[in-house]
Amino acid sequence: MSKTLVIVESPAKAKSIGKLLGKKYTIKASMGHVRDLPKSQFGVDVEHGFTPKYITIRGKGEIIKELRAAVKKADRVLLASDPDREGEAIAWHLASVLEIDENSPCRIEFNEITRQAVQNAVKEPRPIDYNRVHAQQARRVLDRLVGYMLSPLLWRKVKKGLSAGRVQSVAVRLICDREEEITAFVPEEYWTLTAVFTRRGKDPFEARLYKAGDKKVEIKTQDQVQEILKELRGVSYRVVRITRREKKRQPPLPFTTSSLQQEAYRKLNFTARKTMMVAQQLYEGLELGPEGPVGLVTYIRTDSTRVAAQAVEDARNYIRGKFGPEYVPEKPRQVAARGRIQDAHEAIRPTSVEREPEAVKEYLTPDQYKLYKLIWSRFVASQMSPAVVETTSVDIGGGRYIFRASGSVVTFPGFTRVYEESRDDEAREEEGVLPALSEGEALEAESLTPKQHFTQPPPRYTDATLVKALEEKGIGRPSTYAPILETIIRRGYVVREKKQLVPTELGMVVVDLLKRHFPDIIDVEFTAQMEESLDRIEEGEMDWVQVVRDFYGPFQETLARAEEEIGRVAVADEVSEEVCEQCGRNMVIKTGRYGKFLACPGFPECRNTRPLLETTGVPCPRCKKGELVVRRSKKGRRFFGCSRYPECDFMVWDEPAGENCPRCGDMLVVKRGRGEREVLECINEQCRYRVTREKAGSNGEAARDVAAGSEPAEEKEPSFKPWDGGTLSIMAGKESGPAATGETGGRS
Repeated sequence: MSKTLVIVESPAKAKSIGKLLGKKYTIKASMGHVRDLPKSQFGVDVEHGFTPKYITIRGKGEIIKELRAAVKKADRVLLASDPDREGEAIAWHLASVLEIDENSPCRIEFNEITRQAVQNAVKEPRPIDYNRVHAQQARRVLDRLVGYMLSPLLWRKVKKGLSAGRVQSVAVRLICDREEEITAFVPEEYWTLTAVFTRRGKDPFEARLYKAGDKKVEIKTQDQVQEILKELRGVSYRVVRITRREKKRQPPLPFTTSSLQQEAYRKLNFTARKTMMVAQQLYEGLELGPEGPVGLVTYIRTDSTRVAAQAVEDARNYIRGKFGPEYVPEKPRQVAARGRIQDAHEAIRPTSVEREPEAVKEYLTPDQYKLYKLIWSRFVASQMSPAVVETTSVDIGGGRYIFRASGSVVTFPGFTRVYEESRDDEAREEEGVLPALSEGEALEAESLTPKQHFTQPPPRYTDATLVKALEEKGIGRPSTYAPILETIIRRGYVVREKKQLVPTELGMVVVDLLKRHFPDIIDVEFTAQMEESLDRIEEGEMDWVQVVRDFYGPFQETLARAEEEIGRVAVADEVSEEVCEQCGRNMVIKTGRYGKFLACPGFPECRNTRPLLETTGVPCPRCKKGELVVRRSKKGRRFFGCSRYPECDFMVWDEPAGENCPRCGDMLVVKRGRGEREVLECINEQCRYRVTREKAGSNGEAARDVAAGSEPAEEKEPSFKPWDGGTLSIMAGKESGPAATGETGGRS
């Protein structure tokens, strides 16, 4: 009986495919790449067409030996690595190592691990696609040229252990440039005037001053607002205009790699790396009880929002049966590809819309369930009818001034029955419902409240907004964003603080040096053009060697010039008031992988280090003796623990508010809010008191409560957790305690 050997990348994928293909097929896993450039040497022959020197990856010898033995026993070999550049390169390396004819029909690919997709792929093998291989090889060589030639310069001129990267350095630049914008920002004062109107003492509603005569009001100072209040003294108010209109809210598009990373960060608090790790598990297949291993989602590395016609039809049928025909648009939604989108793969979607998240929940980990539900909901919503919202705008005249109130009512929920897209910016509070009013109707002004504001600087990047910026600027590929983020944090160029990406002094120094001496390497437009060249190599429009040669010539000249021009660059350490107990010097503040720590400046004679404890001024609610200080987990996540650890192991993820719960007396912590508001919540699970208030300093005054309540928290997981017996090891800036689970892993 003839046997076909199918080689994939991972054991999970092998298990899923083995079930689908049956006994005539032997499935083996290569465990990712089997060859790569050497780590200990340059590995690129610049003089002979930039020929890469590939070697077997350490530890892969036994795997290759096993694969060679399997090849000898097989009548046919099919290479089924992932359907992208990286997967094509893996297939090419396997063909070379296993002595398989690269021009024979040995390569298969599929966008989803389902019976039909895999069986169809087996029937249509093809030769290795050299254009994809060359595109991947060009990227690898370019990254090696920059990394192995520029990084040593940084070691000599700045600090050992630094690295520069063709894409990572541009990412750090974006973060540093934003920090400079924030530092240079000069806030401008402005005021608003809000009125509370009633009809015959009933149905109060708010309206904001909008116009003075025919001009939109802009109030810059307190004196101006006082003048307006004087003019409004004693005036009568009437409804002068009511405008009603119907708006349609279109459903979101299904996920691409980038939009999935952004939305998983916003909704689930997953880092890009964690999102890709969990998504890979969903794609490769999971055991679903009697069903066995099943791939739950389509391929997860894609720029496209295109969806296969059959998947669209399945979704429309599901929606029609579940919600009714009014929730199915008249025609399927068509979205054209923009720019040089890689449209070979579909958007990320469930392999079967009938496989509802709740039906498979018992077989998934909590993280797998959350991400699958997010992907499933987004896809279903993308094929549903728009939501219909009726908006009402009411203009109220008083003297020469016009106040405006707006309200909205959802008249048809459409796709929002399934999914609501989150936003990066602080969205305005939802508009309420206005009372029934008529034009010419008289109103009474119960109050006129002026409020001071200041314009805000641009926000720091978060994981989600940086990924969005990289994609919009054409830098890197969505599949590279997760490792880029991890690298710039690991190298100490950037730290995460309250979910924001903040550049370190080291990051600012390195970016400034690269700006002055390597403007192309760190130029956003230049890097985007290089990505476009890689796309054109894949499409067969450009020669990979020529692309690398065109880059290398100017880069080599710049490197030689910089070597002569750059002197030793010192990264100044911030001197603290803490004294080294071993030698008496004032300790300095340094930044490591896990944030800031104190170190003796007498290194290497004195190697004393200790954690830099950022105090909060909030007493520990458990022992009442210590103070809550800021620490970082081994994953870099910020948390708050007792300064008397390990005697007291109290910790909490959310920032202490510095106030006690008025209901039970326990500690309040700060949760995320919208706009100028924040939510305080009690850590006592039995109490769960919550209050919404304005953020401190949002109007130049102290914060004040604006609403109180005791509704249950939206988060299902408790905000307070005691240590579960783990240990906290404190080294040079390395505090490890309770860590977000599952934030490791990635593509081999």
